[in-house]
Parts: sequence; structure tokens; C-alpha cells
Amino acid sequence: MEIERRHRKKIGGVNFLLVILILLLSLFMYLSFIKQDADYDQLNKRITNLQTYTQTKLNNLSLDVLETKSTLNLLSSQVGSMDSELIRLKASTSSDFSGIIEQVIKSVVTIKTNIGQGSGFIISNNSYIVTNEHVIDGASAATAITYDGKTHSLLLIGKNTKMDIALLKIEETNYSGLILENSNSIQVGEKVIAIGNPLGLQFSVSEGIVSAVHRIGENGINGYIQTDASLNPGNSGGPLINKEGKVIGINNFKVNNSENLGFALESNYIKETVNNIYNQVYGKNLI
Repeated sequence: MEIERRHRKKIGGVNFLLVILILLLSLFMYLSFIKQDADYDQLNKRITNLQTYTQTKLNNLSLDVLETKSTLNLLSSQVGSMDSELIRLKASTSSDFSGIIEQVIKSVVTIKTNIGQGSGFIISNNSYIVTNEHVIDGASAATAITYDGKTHSLLLIGKNTKMDIALLKIEETNYSGLILENSNSIQVGEKVIAIGNPLGLQFSVSEGIVSAVHRIGENGINGYIQTDASLNPGNSGGPLINKEGKVIGINNFKVNNSENLGFALESNYIKETVNNIYNQVYGKNLI
């Protein structure tokens, strides 16, 4: 009887251990399932976040593509407009100038201020611009628009009110500058063109001849070219160009209530005035 009782105790102990083992295994499996569910939920959240992020990036990329396409279309339109303008301008002038308009026009700019607008042209280091002082007089803000449609901030280097000359500067230096002709070589009767307001705005080119030289201006200086090339407010500050594509004067004014009676400051005076302005700031000549 004693032996049987001992066997029962052993069997009971084994059963107890099996129950504990089963419970532990069940608990382990339960915890494993819980962990898997948590990992699954976390993975789903990551996938959802990744999908949202990817969709956002795709939307942004699509917007960038559309914006780029729009910009390219605009540039293409501007290039087409430029080509059309050049063709029109060439057709509106004689054979003396049709070959140089495309070259010269790239150095002419529009000066826009908060009170008006005028013209100017690039000289020297491809970033300095000459215009009339009265174009920027009284303005609190001014920009230059080049032939390619770009708008540039302007830095005023200096000005000479008596000569009605202002020297400005833009940051970009990849534009060609015009060459100033020796105005002592100007001949009465030679053909010229007056250019103002570059492409995209009230662009105008008018052709005429030099009617006289060394005319006296309102400042009392005998330094003005008289021309019958039509001048308008848009030409003010723009260049007067000879057949070689060189600047012989800067278009200043026309006599009120008169036709084809315009005046441009001779190029030698432009050079002297610009160098004086530049020398006062930098201690050397510019051109």
C-alpha cells in the first residue's frame, strides 16, 4: 500500500508540471500573438505613412512638372515674340540697319521706376548701364529689363544732373556692351536709328539722319546731335546708333510741338561724364 501511494504522488506531480508547462506555453503563444498584432499594426501604420509621403511627393513633383512646363511655354512664347519683333524691326528699317538690329538690341534695356519708364543701354564690363538722369529722378525704386525678358535690380553708381546722365549697374555680367563712337567723326546727313524700350514692352526703333551736330542744349553746352529720327518718351535714355552699330549719342529730348526734331547728347560727352562719375567712386575711368 505504501508503494502505491508513492506512485500516486509522483503521477500527481508530473501532471501538475504538465499543466504548468501547458499554461506557460499558452501564455507564451498568447503573448506572441499580441506582439504579432502590435507589429502588424505598426507595420500598417508605417505603410500608410509611407503611402501618404509618397503620394505627397508625387503631387509636388507633378506640380513642379506643370510649373516647369508652363515656364518653358512662356520662354518659348517670349523667344517667338522676340523673333517676331526682330523680323518686324528689320523690315521697318533700311538695309543699312537690318543687319545690326539683332546685335544692338541685346544691349538695350528698359528702365522701369515707380513713377515711369525710359530706356538705357549697357556699356563696358557688360553690367554697367547708361541712361538719362531724368528717367530715374524722383524715383524710389527702379529695375532694368533686358532683351531676354529678365528683370534686374539696379544699383545707382552716380549721376550728373547738368549732363542728364546716370550710371547704373546690374549684377549679371553676361550681356554685351555697346561701343561709343568718337562723336568728332559724325557727319551731317549720315543715317542713324534711335532705339528705346526693349522687347516685351513699348519697343520702338525709328530711323532718320543726322540733321546737325554740336547744337546747344538747355544746359548751355554745344554737345547735341540734332536728328529727324522720331523720338518719344520711350526712347529717352536709349542710344542713337550709326550704321556700324556704335553709339553716337544718348537720346535726350525733342522740341515740344514739333515733328522730327530730336536731340541726343554726343558720345564724347557721354564718355567724359560716365568716366567722371565712375572716377569719383572708384578712382579710375570706366571706358
